Amino acid sequence: MLIDTHCHLTYDELAPQIDAVWERAAAAGVMRCITVGTDIADIQRGIALSATRPGIFHAAGIHPHAAGRANEEELRALEQLHADPAGSGLSPERLVAVGETGLDFHYDFAPRDVQEVVFRRQLVLAIRVRRPVVIHARESEERVCDVLAEYPVLRDRVVFHCFSGGPELARRALDMGFWLSFTGVVTFKNADAIRAAALLCPPDRMMVETDAPYLAPEPVRKIRPNEPAFVAHTARFLAALRKEDYAAFARATTANAERFFGLPATEE
Repeated sequence: MLIDTHCHLTYDELAPQIDAVWERAAAAGVMRCITVGTDIADIQRGIALSATRPGIFHAAGIHPHAAGRANEEELRALEQLHADPAGSGLSPERLVAVGETGLDFHYDFAPRDVQEVVFRRQLVLAIRVRRPVVIHARESEERVCDVLAEYPVLRDRVVFHCFSGGPELARRALDMGFWLSFTGVVTFKNADAIRAAALLCPPDRMMVETDAPYLAPEPVRKIRPNEPAFVAHTARFLAALRKEDYAAFARATTANAERFFGLPATEE
């Protein structure tokens, strides 16, 4: 069994066909997913979507792309959701992380100083509610690490989602006590640096994800949209890359996700 630790089931490419998406995921051995909310409206859609699906868990945060429009009211709504998930109609055990949050210097959809203010606000929130943090970092990884270094209590409680750096960045993140999560990007032809990072990642610090509906892995890269079932391709690729038995690799990454996000353990 696998866990897709990062997807966006609320997005237009997936939400209208969620029944079929869920069936295909189950057929591929993906029984649980963490759908990631990127602003308050998206988080509410996710809560509604998962009402009848116990296999859907949630991360809730303000994406750096949305930081520029995240006013005080929205930030307080996020804080209230994490303080009292049941008050928003979500079982507390199914809200498993703060994020995704971080910095994006590739698109710069929000001013960088504003992104950092919103990022820091969510780090403080994660400390207060004792939930792990899902990090988005694009062309900003060193600054993200610099900021995280100011919050040492978050050691062991941070995952770099869609890790896209090389071995030097991986080593810095790992030395800080963080986790790495890999998408289908690791299967791409030009991803030698990411593969080098995946090879040095300790087996107990690695997770797999799709970031669906984006970043479909080989050999289904041309299929749109990406969906949770395809995380199996990424897992198989990584197991082969690391010369590990696939079943053992799947068990290990599942156990890692359970430990990091506080998910119920898989029943044998």
